[in-house]
Amino acid sequence: MTRPAPSHILPTYARAPLEFERGDGVWLTTTEGERYLDLGGGIAVASLGYSHPHLTAALQEQGAKLWHTSNLYRIPGGERLADRLCESTFAEVVFFTNSGAEANEAAIKMARKYQSACGHPEKFRIVTFEGAFHGRTLATIAAGGQQKYIDGFGPKVDGFDQVPFDDWAAFEAAVGPETGAVMVEPIQGEGGVRSVPSERLRALRSFCDARGLLLIFDEVQTGVGRTGALFAGEKAGVTPDIMSIAKGIGGGFPMGACLATREAAKGMTVGTHGTTFGGNPLAMAVGNAVLDVVLEDGFLDHVRKVGLAFRQRLAELQDRHPSVIAEIRGDGLMLGLRCAVPNGDLVAAARARHALVIAAGDNVVRLLPPLVITEAEVAEAVRRLDAACADIEAQRTPEPDVAGADAHQKTSAVLKGAA
Repeated sequence: MTRPAPSHILPTYARAPLEFERGDGVWLTTTEGERYLDLGGGIAVASLGYSHPHLTAALQEQGAKLWHTSNLYRIPGGERLADRLCESTFAEVVFFTNSGAEANEAAIKMARKYQSACGHPEKFRIVTFEGAFHGRTLATIAAGGQQKYIDGFGPKVDGFDQVPFDDWAAFEAAVGPETGAVMVEPIQGEGGVRSVPSERLRALRSFCDARGLLLIFDEVQTGVGRTGALFAGEKAGVTPDIMSIAKGIGGGFPMGACLATREAAKGMTVGTHGTTFGGNPLAMAVGNAVLDVVLEDGFLDHVRKVGLAFRQRLAELQDRHPSVIAEIRGDGLMLGLRCAVPNGDLVAAARARHALVIAAGDNVVRLLPPLVITEAEVAEAVRRLDAACADIEAQRTPEPDVAGADAHQKTSAVLKGAA
């Protein structure tokens, strides 16, 4: 095999040695014709799988008409998508972005601007939670607080106070006169598929209401049907003031959005924020097409049903391989396997069995398949993960020392004869 020439791409990714040429549903095919079952969904992005006919048709139709005009002019597709998002959620206004990080930047700026507009510019600090991941910009890595993403990039952006994931006393202690908002993922993805209990989300809502703080939900990974609800916060009966989304809303096309109440967004007036590409006609066509499918009768029922079946089968897998899988986490089709071995071992073993999964924090492997996955494909996924676990166990179990066993038997026989 010819050794590839050095790549001119900045080496910031530890890429697997795979190149995909096409996709269909939950399957990806390499340039060499090998098929892989994608249980990562491009990190929760391919919400409707690959080559979905409705998304493809929407993109092709819009691509043949108009790609870009800038936000100097009205974009009908964006007006329609904003209307639909607001009709389906707590939100009253929407700002479209190109990514989840940009959506979170907008949410952070919006929260600070709100407090300033209310006459409290000193209330710029935001309480966040350890293990969170909010993006890769200077502000969002500071919001996430994970040192591995902050190191080497100069002084940490001020204004964020991290507290332990499940320590309410530490949370209350972190809130001070400069606090203006609280930012939380209903389920931490990068942090290890850790769910915030519904009662804790409700307590955060009440706490913020009592103190004039804004509550921000980061639903970049949990949103647009991933948990079996349109947005994860709905399951707790909690509505935020601001919510960031991305990933699934584009179904693979780069887009995101920041949703808010008019009150929370009242400081965001003309000229306070903007984007060149956010909300472009191509993205809006795809976003509307995604909602067409996700909002269809029965779609979210399917996610809940298949997600439950997947979790039950994974529990059986854990029972068969407790030396590999220690715990099952998550909700809907956002599932996590906390490993009893290094999670990279399971990622590699699954890939060897042509199943793609994603590592996360807390030694967890994430399963974020396209929401269109069927129960038959779930069964196939578990079969491959079962084989991967068996492969790991075989590699970690010492082979019997046949020569040593024979020598032991001969020694025993001699000793018996001597007796």
